[in-house]
Amino acid sequence: MRGEASRLADRESRDSLAPRLRDAGEESWRIGNELFSFTALLDGNIQVERALTDSSRSADDKDALVKALVGGQAHPITMEILSDLVERKWSRVSDIANAVEDFGVDAMMYYADFTDSTLQVSIELAELHSALLNLPVVRSKLYDGTVSAAARLRLLHAVLSEGDFNKVTLRLAEHATSNLRKRRYLETIQWLISKFSRHMGESMVTVTTATPLTTEQTNKLVAAYSKKIGRPVHINSVVDASVLGGMRIQVGDEVTDNTVVAQLQQLQRSVKASA
Repeated sequence: MRGEASRLADRESRDSLAPRLRDAGEESWRIGNELFSFTALLDGNIQVERALTDSSRSADDKDALVKALVGGQAHPITMEILSDLVERKWSRVSDIANAVEDFGVDAMMYYADFTDSTLQVSIELAELHSALLNLPVVRSKLYDGTVSAAARLRLLHAVLSEGDFNKVTLRLAEHATSNLRKRRYLETIQWLISKFSRHMGESMVTVTTATPLTTEQTNKLVAAYSKKIGRPVHINSVVDASVLGGMRIQVGDEVTDNTVVAQLQQLQRSVKASA
């Protein structure tokens, strides 16, 4: 949970610089990658975080440190974002890394907008989330801090090898894998899904069924969840024969599982409990 100073700093900075990112077009891809790299640098060096959030140091001093760290090779907008962030007050030193990461994701979303792939990326992230729900062993290895980032990335690429994912989806999945940020993997993917949903002004409703949804079923789900949530929703239909029948519906962190396999599992637990 961020303190009041950090929430204010993050909001003011993003409100101020969002237009610059939005207008960056194709360059937002480079900016996002640079910001992800700087996030990793901060996460790996508490001394740097402290130096950049030290209120006793001048803004010029902290700007000089940023320039020394990035080597003068960063995009001007990347430098503008970092300079703005280091001039603000933060409740905790680690909050500045969170803000840099937020900007990195924003840049990737604007690049998705530029390439008309925002909806595709949000759907693919939801599909990845759904797939990993059924792969607990793989999921645990993707956020295993005892394994090198390179090994985790190889596992991720093996999992994604059969899918034709958008480059933004792939980059976000790689970022979640290479820089764990003390989060579980599905937690990060769900956070990304939520950010894309807010960005699009609608919510993603992931519906898992044994067979594809019909048009009538999709329309009913859109109507029901738009009314429930109070804004437009997109239905991400995932087909998984292993659920046997029924529906598993996920909206954010809320999951309603009425699939046949879930009911069988519940029955099995009830029988064991009463035995």
